[in-house]
Amino acid sequence: ICRIDVNHRQKDMDKKVVIIPTYNEKENIEAIIRKVFSLEGGYHILIIDDGSPDGTASIVKGLQAEFPEQLFMIERSGKLGLGTAYLTGFRWSLEHGYDYTFEMDADFSHNPDDLPRLYEACKECGGVAIGSRYCDGISVVNWPMGRIIMSYFASKYVRGVLGMDIHDCTAGFKCYSRQALDAIDFDDVRMKGYG
Repeated sequence: ICRIDVNHRQKDMDKKVVIIPTYNEKENIEAIIRKVFSLEGGYHILIIDDGSPDGTASIVKGLQAEFPEQLFMIERSGKLGLGTAYLTGFRWSLEHGYDYTFEMDADFSHNPDDLPRLYEACKECGGVAIGSRYCDGISVVNWPMGRIIMSYFASKYVRGVLGMDIHDCTAGFKCYSRQALDAIDFDDVRMKGYG
C-alpha cells in the first residue's frame, strides 16, 4: 500500500500540459477544456488560437477566470499553420518546466479519457507515445467517412513507403517527455504546415 501511495504522489508531481491548437472551435472549446480538467492527474491546457473569427479566444478568456492556474492561451494573428502552433507550444512548455507535453485536437476526434493511458505509455517508453486511431481497426469519431478513409489509407501508404512501425503516421494525439522535446532543434524544423 505504501508503494502505491508513493507512485500516486509521483504521478501528481509530473507537470503535464495539453496543447490544443484552435481555429473556429467555438462549438467544442468549452466542452473539451472542461473534459480535460475533469480527469485525474492535474493536466494543464495551452490553447494556441490562430485568430479565430468565431470568438473561440473569447470563450477561452472567460474560462481562464475559472481556471487561472491551469488554462493558458497564446493568441496569434491569422492562420499560421498547425506545425508552427505546435512548435510555439513546445517552446512554451519547455520554458514553463513541463515534464510531459501532449498534442490534441479540439474537436473530440481524440478521446480525452485516453490522456492518462497516453501519459503512462510515454512515461514507460521515456520518449514519445502516439495515440493511434488504427491499432485495433478504426476508432475515429466526429469525422465524415471520406475523411476517415483518406486518413487511414494515407497512413498505411506512409507506413509502407517509410518502413515505420507506426500505425497512425498522421496522428495528432501524442505525448512527449521533456527529454524528447529537449532533443529537438525547433529552429531546424522546415515543415511549418500540417506535415
